[in-house]
Amino acid sequence: MAKVCPVTHKKVMSGNNVSHANNKTKRKFNINMQHVSFMSEKLGRSIQLRLTTNGMRTIEFHGGLDAFLLKSPARKLSNEMRSLQKIIKTKV
Repeated sequence: MAKVCPVTHKKVMSGNNVSHANNKTKRKFNINMQHVSFMSEKLGRSIQLRLTTNGMRTIEFHGGLDAFLLKSPARKLSNEMRSLQKIIKTKV
């Protein structure tokens, strides 16, 4: 499973640990991925996704999963979210 958020497109970043002696060693900055289930009112069931916490806040800000997918242009969504968007649009 890729460590990329399907909503915000955030992914793992790399950088350096810098010690007091100014020694630099490579490290990874992982994103805060969570398993979440959102209730879809159009489909009448819950949908499980793996999102960052920022992605969860984005969906909640737009008024839920259905509203977020209906407002978002398809070119800005991942393949997983595009397929969900198509299913929800057919149920409208």
